[in-house]
Amino acid sequence: MIAIVLFGKPGAGKGTQAEFLKEKYNLTHISTGDVFRYNIKNETELGKKAKEFMDHGELVPDSITIDMLKNEVTKNMDKAGFLFDGFPRTIAQAEALDAFLQSINLSVTATVALEADDDILVQRILERGKTSGRPDDQDEAKIRTRYDEYNEKTAPLIDFYQKQNKYHAVNGIGTIAEITQRLSTVIDQF
Repeated sequence: MIAIVLFGKPGAGKGTQAEFLKEKYNLTHISTGDVFRYNIKNETELGKKAKEFMDHGELVPDSITIDMLKNEVTKNMDKAGFLFDGFPRTIAQAEALDAFLQSINLSVTATVALEADDDILVQRILERGKTSGRPDDQDEAKIRTRYDEYNEKTAPLIDFYQKQNKYHAVNGIGTIAEITQRLSTVIDQF
């Protein structure tokens, strides 16, 4: 069973690529955004806790996020593995993910990062914003703020996974098919 962390800045194409990869490799795609929406919509105990924090404009604590992810993993143990999208975002989350996976005799197989120039990604998101309806996809200043946060909190994960020889950078510029092929070349090694 494999566990792949799909990594990249907003607009890098993680969601698009995850759809192809989950089918090709029979993986359970675990997107933190989807997991949050599911738990809140279905008013699970964890969803109610998360909503309390969100309603107060606070970040949901890692412990609640990890518990949601644990539930997703344990109910999908029949697949060939997992594709984590949007998680982990910090070193603390990566360490918590490692500890959880170890407890079920798994580990992160690899972190695959879609890399692209910020200016190209900003244009992608602004283009997406024309149809997504998301206000944060239509404001370049907000997009660049998201990148600043990414650089501050998430980029340190590159070093974290490089030290474990689990970090693989993939060129995120090109057609969807070209990028899927590049990702597949990396994943096929495992």
